[in-house]
Amino acid sequence: MSDVKELIDGMNEDLAAEYQAVIMYRTYASLVTGPYRREIRSFFESEIPDELGHAAFLADKIVALGGTPVTQSGPVPIPRTNREMLEVALQAEVDTIERYTKRIEQAEALGELSVKLQLENLVVDESSHRDDLRRMLMDWRE
Repeated sequence: MSDVKELIDGMNEDLAAEYQAVIMYRTYASLVTGPYRREIRSFFESEIPDELGHAAFLADKIVALGGTPVTQSGPVPIPRTNREMLEVALQAEVDTIERYTKRIEQAEALGELSVKLQLENLVVDESSHRDDLRRMLMDWRE
C-alpha cells in the first residue's frame, strides 16, 4: 500500500507542476514583448490545452488510485525577458520529463500498465514541447 501512496504523492507533485505550467504559459503569453511577440504569445497559448489535459489525466488517476488531487500549483517565476521566459519554460519541460520517467517506473512496479502507458504518452507530449523550446532558443540573439 505504501508503494501506491508513493505513486499518488508523486502524481500529485506532477499535477501541481501541470497547474503551474498552465499559469506560467498564460502569464508568459501576456508578458511577452518585442518584434516576435505574436509568435511567442501564440506558442505559449498553444501549450495550455495540452497541460490542462495532462492535469485532467493525473487528477482522474489519483482519484482512481484512492487519492485526493492537490489544488495548488507550484510557484511561477516571472522572468524579465522573452528569452528568460523560454528558458524557464524549457527547464520546466525537462523537469517534467524527468518526473514522469520516475512515475513510469513506479507504475510499472505496481503493475499499473494503463497508467504507465498513459504516462509514456505524456512524455511524448512533453518531449515535443521541450524540442520546440530548444529550437526557439537555438541561435537566439537579443
